[in-house]
Amino acid sequence: MVPPDPIEELPPVTTVQSPPAPPTAIRPRVVARTGLYAVPAANAAVVTFFFVQAGFGSNALIVLGRLTGLYGALLMAFQLLLVARLPWLDRRIGMDRLTSWHRWVGFGLLWTLLGHAVFIAFGYAELSSMDPVNQIVDLAGTVEGVLRAVVAFFLILAVGAVSARFARRRLAYETWHFIHLYTYVAVVLAFTHQVAVGTTFTASSAATAYWYALWGVALGALLAGRVALPLWRNLRHQLRVSAVVPESDTVVSVYVTGRDLDRLPARAGQFFLWRFLTRDRWWKANPFSLSAAPDGRTLRLTAKTAGDATAALRHLKAGTRVFAEGPYGAFTALHRTRPEALLIAGGVGVTPIRALLEELHGHAVVIYRVGADRDAVLYDELRELAHAKGAELHLVTGPAVPDRLAPAELARLVPDVADRDVFVCGPPGMTTAVLGSLRELGVPKQQIHFERFSLAG
Repeated sequence: MVPPDPIEELPPVTTVQSPPAPPTAIRPRVVARTGLYAVPAANAAVVTFFFVQAGFGSNALIVLGRLTGLYGALLMAFQLLLVARLPWLDRRIGMDRLTSWHRWVGFGLLWTLLGHAVFIAFGYAELSSMDPVNQIVDLAGTVEGVLRAVVAFFLILAVGAVSARFARRRLAYETWHFIHLYTYVAVVLAFTHQVAVGTTFTASSAATAYWYALWGVALGALLAGRVALPLWRNLRHQLRVSAVVPESDTVVSVYVTGRDLDRLPARAGQFFLWRFLTRDRWWKANPFSLSAAPDGRTLRLTAKTAGDATAALRHLKAGTRVFAEGPYGAFTALHRTRPEALLIAGGVGVTPIRALLEELHGHAVVIYRVGADRDAVLYDELRELAHAKGAELHLVTGPAVPDRLAPAELARLVPDVADRDVFVCGPPGMTTAVLGSLRELGVPKQQIHFERFSLAG
């Protein structure tokens, strides 16, 4: 038999707390998703109207080619919106889910554009004596904008290839991101092709105005979220490292201060993309969660050494300039649906959990899962905070097998788990196992909150 894990429990302490805010009737994530789904649906209807208004033509393959090309262009514009990192969407949906949608829409875009090329090639080949390949070559050499479309298609094909799971795992993020930037070149080439030869838009001034407005909004959102907003915030707040505090041999906390931090809309549970502007690290951005709730004066991140980037944090000097993009993430109290909460952390995933505990109102239970006592990062802080807020704290240690957070163990520690909001953050394997346990225990999906750090180009 495997001996039971050591579990440290702190009895709840009665404290005076502000009453929890009542849950909203309509969840913010539902509102954002509904709006996001409505955007491509509404634009698809508008494009279809203009397409029908322009006339079909006599060749069915060419008609299908034109229509798939239009829908492909819509997907391309939607791609830009998904990676624009607009705060309103990010706080309600989360960068991880937006990134996942971006990836799947990207594969849909690839197949749609492939259909566009095939239908157009075979359609025009029917009207001439050429085979489809030579027909494309002829169109590229004789029709304005077609060569640009061919180049754009092959660029998107290359980006799609390196975004496939088997290839993505073998590439460094920086390499993948650099290749991914060619998508923006493809966007420009594809757009100029559409306005040059797209009969749907050349036949109607209203359709042309709509198409320019659509792409203006998509590109404007991208520039606003990815360029203008980060630059403005960093110029305003003038972030600098104020202190570097080793938490253990492998874990370090970095304190960042700046101007008007009370005006920075950061919440416990969110993360930033941090660039520390030293000579050797200024070009690298790394996602680290806030490990303490923002107090309007200081931001704190805590990281475990997992490579050169995290190892270098220990050697930062006070006064080092910081460029931070964010805050990002939907792993916040904004999405609470119940007055009581369960917070489950694994390893260094305790950092956003610790920050959330500081902000949350209502009774909370915290479960901290680590391999051994020495791996419990920030545990002393967590224990003091739990004591001050009247929360229950369980430290669960031991090897990963057998599962220490199986349904029976979770039900023993938190009998009313199905009546609580549950926030989960930890290594992917642990997170997946805990989510499975929560489903078995009947915790409603809308009460389960988790976030996987994932960046998109």
